Amino acid sequence: MTPTLVRHQSPAASAPPAQACARARDWAEIQERMLVPLYEAVYERLEVGPATRLLGLGCGSGLALLMAAARGARVTGVDTRPERLALARERLLPEGVWGRAGDRDDARVLEGGPRAAAGPAGARYDLVTAFEPVGCAAGDADGLGPALEAAVGLAERGAAVVLAGWGPPERCATSGVLRVATRLTDAPRWRPSLRDDLEDLAARAGLRPDGSGRVACPFGYADTDSAVRGLLSTGLFDAAARATDQVQVEKELTEALHPHLRRDGTVWMPNVFRYLIARTP
Repeated sequence: MTPTLVRHQSPAASAPPAQACARARDWAEIQERMLVPLYEAVYERLEVGPATRLLGLGCGSGLALLMAAARGARVTGVDTRPERLALARERLLPEGVWGRAGDRDDARVLEGGPRAAAGPAGARYDLVTAFEPVGCAAGDADGLGPALEAAVGLAERGAAVVLAGWGPPERCATSGVLRVATRLTDAPRWRPSLRDDLEDLAARAGLRPDGSGRVACPFGYADTDSAVRGLLSTGLFDAAARATDQVQVEKELTEALHPHLRRDGTVWMPNVFRYLIARTP
């Protein structure tokens, strides 16, 4: 499955609130759906269903949790970004997407790290996911190691832990666009993903690799403006904006996207993402 092109946002939806809230909304409405094929491939391979107790690290605005809950899984998500978490609660809490109180009262969305997600009565998770892709920026996995170690303490023995990362640069058209973040800052950010990034991360957390896969996740946008907003919502260009200014970053991004602009005005960038399934000791 490939994601559909994002729809044009209505003027009301794109009216600028506080910048952080606007970015979170752009992530939820534009960018996050690009990873749907990754979520689906993992859930299908691991047969996620009613017997699954899932802990999502860095759950963001909750789309991956919602997809697991739709399969019957009991889901808990943690994140440190309150603006994204607010949108996850809209999607997952009973009065949000499910229609009435009690429909999905076992879903939890919590601010903080894994320790905030200790299950009731000592219940343990059998699946931990870290879907935010690593391998495109220097040090982007540094904070994930301690979170994985903490999550392992909440998981069953032999529980599956899923890590995600960018594929080889030659298979990811977006990698050229991400280089904008490096050109505009003194400190290098972008770097090409390495073959063993995910395995090295799993080993540092004491996890045992147990399979991997690659998934096509093309980035498709209705127009250049949507593409710029979606990419900015990832946070990968924040340092560049601080080093120069927002207008300059948007100008450079627009130019970098030009080779991927199609005749109908849409933007299309084929990418491949990789996932690793590891097991807790």
